[in-house]
Amino acid sequence: MEGQQTPEGVERPRLRAGGAAFTSLMALAATGLVAGPAVGAPSAGPCALPRTAAHHSLGLDTWNTAYPKPVHSLDAVMLFLSFPDATPLLSPDELAADHFPATGEFFEKASYGRFTLRADPRREWIEMPRDSTAYDIRRDWATDKRTAYLRDALAAADGKVDFSRYDIVYLVADPDAPGVDSDATKVVNLDDPLTVDGKEIKRVVTVFERHPPDRNVLAHETGHVFDLPDLYHRPVDGKGDWDTHVGDWDVMGSQFGLAPDLFGWHKWKLGWLDRRQVRCVQTTGTTLVGLDAMAAAPVAGGSLGTRLAVVRTGEDSVLAIEARGATGNDAETCTQGVLVYRVRARAASGDGPIEVVDAHPRTEDCWDRSVYPPLADAPVAEGETFTVPGEGVRVEVVDRTPGGAWTVKITLPEKGD
Repeated sequence: MEGQQTPEGVERPRLRAGGAAFTSLMALAATGLVAGPAVGAPSAGPCALPRTAAHHSLGLDTWNTAYPKPVHSLDAVMLFLSFPDATPLLSPDELAADHFPATGEFFEKASYGRFTLRADPRREWIEMPRDSTAYDIRRDWATDKRTAYLRDALAAADGKVDFSRYDIVYLVADPDAPGVDSDATKVVNLDDPLTVDGKEIKRVVTVFERHPPDRNVLAHETGHVFDLPDLYHRPVDGKGDWDTHVGDWDVMGSQFGLAPDLFGWHKWKLGWLDRRQVRCVQTTGTTLVGLDAMAAAPVAGGSLGTRLAVVRTGEDSVLAIEARGATGNDAETCTQGVLVYRVRARAASGDGPIEVVDAHPRTEDCWDRSVYPPLADAPVAEGETFTVPGEGVRVEVVDRTPGGAWTVKITLPEKGD
């Protein structure tokens, strides 16, 4: 069964341990826009899964042009909304500083400098026409109330903002207004895109965070703007642990993660990695791969080394193998080593499109800091060998070079084994 681990885990060697006409606005949060036009991906190859109709599919042979692709630079406007039933206690400058420059720096590091998110916080309050309590703001927001909120916000901003200049819209509500629920922060996709100032607005990031906000929350939400899925598991009854799929290992799983840099598969999808940095392992037997840490910046003047190894396991699934070290966005990581995870292109956002394979299923680590300690020690460490349950793929971390790269032996089983 996928995700199930053998009791033994790794083998350790001895002695080693906008405002316009809003005539048909239907807002669908975390749904809709599942397919859309496509453009070919020049990085596609035999290990590149095909994009499917699943919401935020992790297939990457084509790009869904309904979403802006984060290459080079994109411009974002941040608007601050007040309400008649509350006098803001904070200034727009204070709230802007909650999110920028930190969010821009996250993507600058994650993309190896290949993408810049340029934010334009409008340093004034834009007053909404209704009290905050009139919108019944909550996580699972009623569509009519959410529609009214977006309609009023963009109409109030129209005349003050030229939306044609921006690729991304952030709407930040006064966090101290009585009707604001911090748990309602999310990306709202528009089933019928709006045209404001000649610009189509297909989605809006609605921000209701308290001050100071959750760590990396805007990086997580902005990831959805770039067609990345939720990697957490949301229990049906709202109870239980949400972080069982990927733990700390990607900001799309948890904004509180100790190692929140994006998975290499995400970076490949977004165009920050290409086939020169991705090793597709297809040959039966043993392949030797050198992996640079996923979050490590390239050496000044040097090229970006191999960051990801991929083994195709099915029509719409792969095993991805990457090194994670204490650097860049992963500076606070609990453990270092070679991480193995499964990717499924037909799994929708929130349905487990990525699942980390735990190389140490009988132990956990960083129980005082990790969002999910059982996966905090998931990587295969230097000197260890791990066979992936159900796949028979063997991952041996031979050593770590003085430059910080991991030398990894990947052995595929003989056909029929």
